[in-house]
Amino acid sequence: MDTLVRLQRRRPASEPLNRLQVPEGMTVPLGCDAVGVPDRLGPLVVSRLPRLGCVYADDAHWWWLVPSDSDYALPWPEPAQYAPGALVRGAARLVHRPGCTAPYTPPIPLYLALCRATGTAPDWSRTVTA
Repeated sequence: MDTLVRLQRRRPASEPLNRLQVPEGMTVPLGCDAVGVPDRLGPLVVSRLPRLGCVYADDAHWWWLVPSDSDYALPWPEPAQYAPGALVRGAARLVHRPGCTAPYTPPIPLYLALCRATGTAPDWSRTVTA
């Protein structure tokens, strides 16, 4: 047990989590989570969305704000990352602000755009095997 404790202490400290900041004047009545993809996929996903909420970018990812629990019974396609509470590593800057008071990108269109950009079939359309 002492060995495990020592190994844990030697692990390098990971980068702290930062909450994506909702712009002033916007409200989050449904809570707030985030979905991120590698930056190479960001423009592909944006071009496939009919409506955008707040979109953020850091050096490695693009992030979309979605209502809390948008991962409930919905496995986001790889390499997407789901960030409960919109807590992400590093510092992201706002690259798109919608012209309304809600910061959300609708999660189902975002999910479908991510599936299309990654070549993944939506979960509900996959064949069930026994």
